[in-house]
Amino acid sequence: MRRTDPEGHGPVRFGPSIPEDGLPVLPELSAVLAAAASRPGAEPVGGGSALLEAACGHGDRRGLPAAPDRVAVAPGAPALLVALTAAIGGDVLVPRPCAAWWAPYARLLGRPAFHVPTPAESGGVPDPYALLETVRRVRAEGGDPRLLVLSVADDPTATVAPPELLHETLEAAVGQGLHLISDETWRDTLHAPHDTVLLSPAEMLPERVTAVTDLAGSLLPPGWPAAVARFPAGEEGNALHARVLDVLTALDARIAAPVAAAAAYALSEPEPVAARVAAAVRLHARVAAAAHHAVVAAGAVARPPQCGRHLYVDLTSLAPALAAHGVGDAQDLEDFLAARLGMPAPGGHRFGDDLEAPRVRLSTAPLLGDTAERRAACLDVPDPLELPHVQRALIHLKTVFDDLRDDAQRWESPR
Repeated sequence: MRRTDPEGHGPVRFGPSIPEDGLPVLPELSAVLAAAASRPGAEPVGGGSALLEAACGHGDRRGLPAAPDRVAVAPGAPALLVALTAAIGGDVLVPRPCAAWWAPYARLLGRPAFHVPTPAESGGVPDPYALLETVRRVRAEGGDPRLLVLSVADDPTATVAPPELLHETLEAAVGQGLHLISDETWRDTLHAPHDTVLLSPAEMLPERVTAVTDLAGSLLPPGWPAAVARFPAGEEGNALHARVLDVLTALDARIAAPVAAAAAYALSEPEPVAARVAAAVRLHARVAAAAHHAVVAAGAVARPPQCGRHLYVDLTSLAPALAAHGVGDAQDLEDFLAARLGMPAPGGHRFGDDLEAPRVRLSTAPLLGDTAERRAACLDVPDPLELPHVQRALIHLKTVFDDLRDDAQRWESPR
């Protein structure tokens, strides 16, 4: 990831990718793709019947029922978000921080994207009072807010918003006439699924929410792009579905036939897929907890990760040490930590946070090893933290942050 050139192409080109799982492709999934490799065509826009049926079954098992005529499949969630933003119109509201790919698509369409602060306990869902104040301010300045994008299981903060906060935010959004897009990419990556309550906005307000799931979250490699959108029932949902298909048609946003075959197989969740998803979640949960312990022990602040393959770290308490190393903002911090850690460390400004705030998102995949064999080995042991290469990676992470803590203590003013 490169530093953004303010006189060049701007931040869209330089946004970080979603946190990958770093694991080899599931052999059964590869076999399905290979069997369909001779099919030269692509799915119809919005998805063919077999793919749509698989997507509907996937939603039914999660309490998100939808008939095939209320579902669309596209080559990745970004294509769906572009189509939804274009179809709904108006200005866009997103949490601060939010997934790096949300706001650029609004700007790409010439739509303002307004960031709304999130509460202390979780990211992904705006504070309801801050949401009301932002809508009031935007309208007072002549804006036209129509769309709120949120995520209960969040990138970048790796938190899960509590149902009571979600309910209050949805009430505020509906009261202001907003349509909601719920990014559910990470809902199947809960680290403690039996102890974490996750409710989809589409369960609370099925008539006002479009749920979008990128299969790169848990089912497919990111290089095989496929994502599902489930639209609200009723006339408004039908009209939105039709407009989105129009935009996808204009973009020729169709899934290649081999990827569609793999996506349909993954969405049907046969035993090999379900077992791999569960094993990958357990692995990344274990590594994320260890990484969280390391950074917090050094004096940094990070919410305990509850989902995904990442954590979001605030290094404000280590500012004296960072300043001594010439780190003055999140871009400097990104460059500094990426060099010290030997892995990407995208700064908070990539996710809509203030440039001055020293925050980064750290992913767990780089801690699993630098070869496919080492990463695969992490799935075959009861405790991946006992593997020597994982131990070394975590020790290195701890050393980098401990050194910053020690530097900060030396730079503290004597009392």
